[in-house]
Amino acid sequence: MFDQKGDPYRLFIVYSICTRAFMTLVFTVNMVYFVTVVGLNPLQMVLVGTILESAIFLFEVPTGVVADTISRRLSIIIGVFLIGLGFLVQAVFPVFILILLAQVLWGIGYTFTSGALQAWITDEIGEEQAAPAFLHATQLEQIGSLIAIGLSVFLSAVGSLKTPMILGSVLFWVLGIYLILRMPETGFSPVPQSERSSWKSMGNTLKTGINMLKIRPVLLKILLIGFFYGFYSEGLDRLWVPHVLDRFNLPQQGQAVMVGWVGGLSAASMVVTFFTTGILRKWLGKTIRTYQLKLSLTILSALLISFILLFAGSKKLIFAFILLLLISVIRDMIYPLYISWVNRRLDSSARATVLSMSSLVDAVGQIGGGPLVGVIANQFSTQLGLFTSALMLSPVLILLVGKTNEVGEN
Repeated sequence: MFDQKGDPYRLFIVYSICTRAFMTLVFTVNMVYFVTVVGLNPLQMVLVGTILESAIFLFEVPTGVVADTISRRLSIIIGVFLIGLGFLVQAVFPVFILILLAQVLWGIGYTFTSGALQAWITDEIGEEQAAPAFLHATQLEQIGSLIAIGLSVFLSAVGSLKTPMILGSVLFWVLGIYLILRMPETGFSPVPQSERSSWKSMGNTLKTGINMLKIRPVLLKILLIGFFYGFYSEGLDRLWVPHVLDRFNLPQQGQAVMVGWVGGLSAASMVVTFFTTGILRKWLGKTIRTYQLKLSLTILSALLISFILLFAGSKKLIFAFILLLLISVIRDMIYPLYISWVNRRLDSSARATVLSMSSLVDAVGQIGGGPLVGVIANQFSTQLGLFTSALMLSPVLILLVGKTNEVGEN
């Protein structure tokens, strides 16, 4: 499966499949782990996410500047090792304060990879080929996730909820070693060695990224859309498991059974995402136009809002799980489309920085929206918290239907 050094497209696909699979090993069990082992309440669940996003907020742009100044490859490798460390701390120490520390570690790791990965592959294969590559990776990631879900459920059943999290962390370190040995970087020109230690050099890179907002004014509106994608998401991510546990009497309810339900839901969403992303790729074609991105994002966002509202109000377990399936599929489809839109017409010297800005505004949205939803859920109900999350996403529809075309785009 592993490629030889010098084939960036294939390595990008391998990286995408592996990172999604390793994260799935952890994410299949971690929400159940937080509720049943660590004993977090709804507000603490949201605060875990808020600390994660705060770390991303603080480090997203600085690490993006590092990627644009020194090396995208180095930035990605550092990030992979930090993500593995964060997951290990989370698994070994089921204490609230150390769970928060784990979020900081893997959040910083994430910032080293976000922006840098997309900038690296864009420079290696070209901007026109990057958007289809993002969708292709999203489609193939589902295969890795399917395998990881089954493995995570099995390991949690025969071992404990910690077992798949520990395995996931170790596999991230294995991936880091593989990247050290195999990852090329031929399309990027770093800042000269003599200038790398200069804060002025990094400041100039950041300034170039900010200037992109002036050169491409529509980018401000696109980033605002990204803010609302983050604003709603923290409440949904942290509350859907407590909501299901509180609202429904699951058959033979218990840790292993709940992990099985979560794993089954995730597996079904991976299969559906694989086929729906393939259909979307065919419709968009090899050269994706801006109007196609806007139309796709508008339709998907409207459906997402509707399904979250229906999920929050659902009284039947099977209907709730179908809605969760659809929500998961739609979110998986939105991400590569949004990143492709941000990635258009960017100066290569500031590409990772601007892409990091998109992650930054997402983090700001989650930091602002997460505690609000958490307080509502803690004081009233998880159902009301989820209703609030759906309403917090609704402004994207106004922004998407407005005029966002620019010269040179169609």
